[in-house]
Amino acid sequence: MSETNPSAQHFLDLIKKSRRGKFKIYIGMSAGVGKTFRMLQEAHALLRNGIDVKIGYIETHNRKETHDLLDGLPVIPRRKLFYKGKELDELDVQAVIGLRPEVVVVDELAHTNIEGSKNDKRWQDVLEILEAGINVISAVNIQHIESLNEEVKGITGVEVKERIPDSVLGAADEVVNIDLTADELITRLKEGKIYKPEKIQTALNNFFKPDHILQLRELALKEVASQVERKVETEIPKLVASKREKFLACISSNESTARHVIRKTARLASYYNSKWFVLYVQTPNESQDKIALDKQRHLINNFKLATEMGAEIIRVQDTNVSEAIIQVAEQREITTICLGKPHINLLRVILATNVFNNLLKKLSSSDIDLVILS
Repeated sequence: MSETNPSAQHFLDLIKKSRRGKFKIYIGMSAGVGKTFRMLQEAHALLRNGIDVKIGYIETHNRKETHDLLDGLPVIPRRKLFYKGKELDELDVQAVIGLRPEVVVVDELAHTNIEGSKNDKRWQDVLEILEAGINVISAVNIQHIESLNEEVKGITGVEVKERIPDSVLGAADEVVNIDLTADELITRLKEGKIYKPEKIQTALNNFFKPDHILQLRELALKEVASQVERKVETEIPKLVASKREKFLACISSNESTARHVIRKTARLASYYNSKWFVLYVQTPNESQDKIALDKQRHLINNFKLATEMGAEIIRVQDTNVSEAIIQVAEQREITTICLGKPHINLLRVILATNVFNNLLKKLSSSDIDLVILS
């Protein structure tokens, strides 16, 4: 049997995947929909069925009905740390791995760990636990998905700081949406089941406006639906080999445009379950001795963002940007090139138009698509 046989490759992927723990994520449109409550209910059900399940980290937010569900569940003590004169606690990853429960429940997937922790983010802790062969149940809100960051900000006016790469959601074996209507969620908020009384009115006037909730709910439903669709396409081996999509995000040293292109391309790659790359062409004007320090910092931050979201970074030096893009696209067998919309500035438009024209001329004789991301 050939090594490239789709059926053989599928079986090989299953073997590799079987060594890793199973990963289940509860997702919701906002705080208060009942993700933590549902995780604890599931933990009790597993325990009743003889499964060794333990609580690694749960945040009840002092909600009585949620806190009461902790009774009877074995809890792994948290790791204590001192930070800026205060004693704080975090998930104890080594304790979880040492105890090796069949299932561990870890809340707040997008949480940023205290400075000095082994991993910067909790999602990195979870991946480490999964690699140790332990099954994990976790939870996250839709606004914490990296590629949706700008869309969520456009809806709510709030930029969410704690985010997870789309690849983390894509790594889940099961994604479950906890859905409530806008009226049900607002009722829970008014009854004090989400925030303390002094915070309720502020929440109603801002994040918890009915139109905001409806749009976030739609995002959550679409995300889970697309995850299911991708899972079906990935796990059912295709009898006929088809062309695999590969995306190339081309960025400059412009911070906001580059970040926008990275997130949009990540969404496309995630939707098609495809490999993707980020290309930065360094021209003589941005050589190491000429590039401004702030631009250099922006590039490093955007490379880090792209890597976390699952991209492979490509850096090349060239005086001709369009030639460099085409060369990389051909070498990597790219199917779609993604570019940012140029700034409305006469000189920039003229220069950008030259790049676009050159690209279009060269792409006209190939099967590579060009997408301008607005």
